[in-house]
Amino acid sequence: MTPEDALAAISAHSDPDRAGQAKAYHKIDRTYLGVANPILNDLTRDWRKDLDAEGRVAVADGLWQTDIYEARLAASKLLTTARIRPDDTAAWSLITTWVPDFDSWAIADHACMAGQKRLQEDPARIDQIEEWTTSEHMWTRRAALVITLPWTKQNHPKPSDLEIRDRVLGWAATYVPDHTWFIQKAIAWWVRELSKHDRPRAEAFLENHSAGMKPFAAKEAAKYLTA
Repeated sequence: MTPEDALAAISAHSDPDRAGQAKAYHKIDRTYLGVANPILNDLTRDWRKDLDAEGRVAVADGLWQTDIYEARLAASKLLTTARIRPDDTAAWSLITTWVPDFDSWAIADHACMAGQKRLQEDPARIDQIEEWTTSEHMWTRRAALVITLPWTKQNHPKPSDLEIRDRVLGWAATYVPDHTWFIQKAIAWWVRELSKHDRPRAEAFLENHSAGMKPFAAKEAAKYLTA
């Protein structure tokens, strides 16, 4: 399968009405095909079965380069899998090249979901993520929190997992003065999810930083702490 084959398969499900609605909703000037997420899920699931690691990376790269909304989602879904054997280095490298292109939450979140799997495969990659936290590109800074969300969810974290939690909370603390809506939302998302599994750390973060957060973000972060 080539990227052109994959794009043709996606385009076969185009819906002009849905495409117009998507463009109006996302407000980013790119091509939208109007293909529903469940269809993309089915297509990419089959492609993952048929393609080896090298093939997945090649098709994902080609789809991403089209800058078509559904193609970029499909590129991300191709690489969203717990294991890529024998080696996921090329997949991880490709995902990191996408980050400067992020310009909308839906594409960024899909790509970060792929990145989460690769980061869980090799947590030492967290050092590379830390470099994103000082980027001038807002979506790159936001991605540092979204891609590390799995570390909010462990019920039985290892010491190394706790170190990553504290490290990311430190990044979030540096973000607090940035009142950009998407940054505040990302802080709230991380702390809210953490509060379900590590209440003391979530409470400590909010005790120290909620006053500096936008009110909506502080409220959302504390959603499960006030119940």
